[in-house]
Amino acid sequence: MQAYIIDFVNLLLRWLHVIAAIAWIGESIYFVMLDNSLRSPKAAEDREKGVFGEMWSVHGGGFYHNQKYATAPAKLPNDLHWSFWKAYTTWLSGFALFVILYMVNPGFYLVNPNSPWQWAANMTGWQANILALAFLLGGWVVYNELCKRISPNMDRDGLLSVAVAVMMVVVAYLSTQMFTGRAAFLLTGAVMATAMSANVFFWIIPGQRRMVKAMKAGDAPNPLDGKRGKQRSVHNTYFTLPVVLLMVSNHYSFIYSHELAWVVMVLFIFAGALIRQFFVLMHAGKTQPAYPAFGVGLILLAFWVAAPSASSTGSDADAQGPDQAQITGLIEQHCVQCHARNPEHAGFSAPPAGFAFENWDEILGQKTQIQQVVASRYMPLGNMTNMSDEERDIIAAWEE
Repeated sequence: MQAYIIDFVNLLLRWLHVIAAIAWIGESIYFVMLDNSLRSPKAAEDREKGVFGEMWSVHGGGFYHNQKYATAPAKLPNDLHWSFWKAYTTWLSGFALFVILYMVNPGFYLVNPNSPWQWAANMTGWQANILALAFLLGGWVVYNELCKRISPNMDRDGLLSVAVAVMMVVVAYLSTQMFTGRAAFLLTGAVMATAMSANVFFWIIPGQRRMVKAMKAGDAPNPLDGKRGKQRSVHNTYFTLPVVLLMVSNHYSFIYSHELAWVVMVLFIFAGALIRQFFVLMHAGKTQPAYPAFGVGLILLAFWVAAPSASSTGSDADAQGPDQAQITGLIEQHCVQCHARNPEHAGFSAPPAGFAFENWDEILGQKTQIQQVVASRYMPLGNMTNMSDEERDIIAAWEE
């Protein structure tokens, strides 16, 4: 019953997380599109009122006329629309999911027994949990300090972008060395998502509140508040697509279980940012196909890097390969404790990822995935069933 309750809460939290993320990302993309689509107001009276730009659009059977003021209008309304709860809900629900799915069983889901760093391979569960939390917090601190030190007045944002890109390469590398592959991809995405939510909480919303307060008092707002909010919003824009990719990556073991997983991760992060740049420029009336083309090129490079090698598919093994009885025996010995309709492992009320290996058809249907995660040593988790190298070679040589 406890495992069932955990699974049910997981379902509800995941649903909430997806709903909040869609709402937040959708609104963010809309406002970036709106900001980049503004044109100078045609009416003299609008310009006199302080209208900086306007956009006409059609949707849902009606017409919309959006206007952006460079300064406060003569009378600022009380019913301003604020965008922040979606960001907070996305992060809080995501963190709750991380606690339930990873931190409850850190020995299986966080500790990387194959880490090249001995101290990481020998971590206990609670040590892994502390390190994961420190990783999230440290990511935000480093990113925030880069923004404050490199471009505090938003006059060196180009250099800041390069520094943030280098930071993400370092984060990707460190995460894959310290944690299991699936956790590494998730934590790298969580570092970016934490920065996005923290940008809203610590910079964007407080700055906007100070601006509104000054305007209502008849004072001139500090222009740095608007510039800082814009800077962090731009960063959030380019984080969006990479974060979405990293959050769904746990369904695809071939990318997070590869020995060069951090390279694959970096390629996907940069590809997402380049594809997002295409849409940002398109909304500004500039079509630059080189950006998505280069992004697709990075994705193809990731495909090439992550492709299984000949040695991982058993091409050098005995031409006959193992028979069905051998494979079935190994699966029963090392996998069925979890991958069954009624798992023996106390942490599951259903087979992980929905994969049950209780008959030959089910096993055969997941042949490629089984070989990939066994060859990469991602499975069995934490090698809890003590699968030997010889047994892994048999799985690799499986050709049927």
